[in-house]
Amino acid sequence: MRTTSRGLFAVLALTPLLAGCFASGEGTSNAGAGSGQGGRLRVALAIPPAQALSPYSNDATVLSKLSVAEGLTALSEEGTAAPALAKSWTQKNATTWVFELRKATFQDGTEVTAESVVRALDHAGDATTKPRVLSDVTLTTRATDADTVTITTKTPEPVLPLRLASPALGILSSKAYAKEGTADPVGTGTGPFRITKLNGKTKAALDRFDGYWGGKAKASGIDVTWIADGTARANALRGGDVDIAEWIPTAQAKLLDKDTRHEVRSVRTDSLILNTKSGLLTDRALRAAARDAVDGSALVDSVFGGYADPAQGLFGPAVPWAADDRVEVTGRAKAANPAQVKSRTKGKTLRLAAITNRAELPEATSVLQQQLEKAGFTVKQDVREYSQMEADLLAGKYDALVFSRVTLLDTGDAVAYLASDYTSNGVYNIAGLKDPKVDQAVKSAAEEGDTDKRRQKTMRAEAEILRTDAVVPLVHEKVVQGISTDVEGVILDPRERSLIDVDTRVK
Repeated sequence: MRTTSRGLFAVLALTPLLAGCFASGEGTSNAGAGSGQGGRLRVALAIPPAQALSPYSNDATVLSKLSVAEGLTALSEEGTAAPALAKSWTQKNATTWVFELRKATFQDGTEVTAESVVRALDHAGDATTKPRVLSDVTLTTRATDADTVTITTKTPEPVLPLRLASPALGILSSKAYAKEGTADPVGTGTGPFRITKLNGKTKAALDRFDGYWGGKAKASGIDVTWIADGTARANALRGGDVDIAEWIPTAQAKLLDKDTRHEVRSVRTDSLILNTKSGLLTDRALRAAARDAVDGSALVDSVFGGYADPAQGLFGPAVPWAADDRVEVTGRAKAANPAQVKSRTKGKTLRLAAITNRAELPEATSVLQQQLEKAGFTVKQDVREYSQMEADLLAGKYDALVFSRVTLLDTGDAVAYLASDYTSNGVYNIAGLKDPKVDQAVKSAAEEGDTDKRRQKTMRAEAEILRTDAVVPLVHEKVVQGISTDVEGVILDPRERSLIDVDTRVK
């Protein structure tokens, strides 16, 4: 029996109005829809690949959304670890876990074995850019026998199976690792869809993989187009050029037919990230002034058209346990007043960055610029696609960033997000934060195995992070997905890591 993972998902059962009949991006039509063979799905995604769909980058979520690659585990409805390539596992002691593999085949025809799993996880740990999910843990893997993998950690890792559900730890065949430090997912995954062609940052073609261990997918393939402009994605759906368009801008959402507009409360939080390592905002009083100046609630209606909630912290309403365990933030720096800001920043400009891939962010950036200027800052914007900015962001070349982050994306575990983004050794620490109290709070949460206590410690760590003013939460988004009435089985995922699976099809 196939085990699926849909988090807090809803599966859409949409009644078709007509059979899909538009040509796909690779010259294949949906003419077979309804014949029992399944038509090809046409999908518009928002963020073009930054690193050729490498699982070690943000591109990993594409492999998950399109059901290309799988890990040893997956996320269950409750957000716990569920079987995937591993059918079961046992914790032998605080640092040792044993995983039993199911019978599965890679898309290049080779068998999934313990050796292939060890190779994949070792490559992830040795990657040129280490996946965020491994920023605070080191894995030692070995094949006990052909179908058994033993994984050891240096320190206790009570949620290791949940961590292994990360899209960044998808298991690929040996062919994927021909080039040192990288991983190529084209034709090397284990999921129900196999990438056959990747055209730079614009298009990709996927065919059904009939050897999938979980059963034959209902769609014969997927044709993907990356459309960074949100209005263009919405227009592509309205014009019948695509069947699924993700992340419809809020300004466009109400222009869609009601039965093609699907809203889901997301674990995505939009924040203003402040550079604590270099530039103007190494001054805590100036960071505090920026914190006090920014009012995220002003964005809810004016920018997001009501498709957002005012920020409660790093975790919003889609993380239901967060509110009950939230801790009061204390020990923050006193904010410089506007006159002091002008004096301390005289002749200097606050470099404010934003990405265009989420249509609301540039508009939000303009609102925030006005708020910051009222507080005494001189602000200059730099707004571009994420793929053009990632290296500069991680290198700390901006003072502030308006950013949208899926807080439970990497593992489904909030602690891993805090570790990667806000600890001294975090691999996605855009804020450049180095704070011993934050590091200790995150470490304490990471070592806790009891679920309730782990959540309580997570919220204590959140309070420590907010104390530093390295990040100012703005809003918690509600994502709008555009889905043609010709399609059924699309996954509405608050974590934004699933979209299409074996049951998604054109009717």
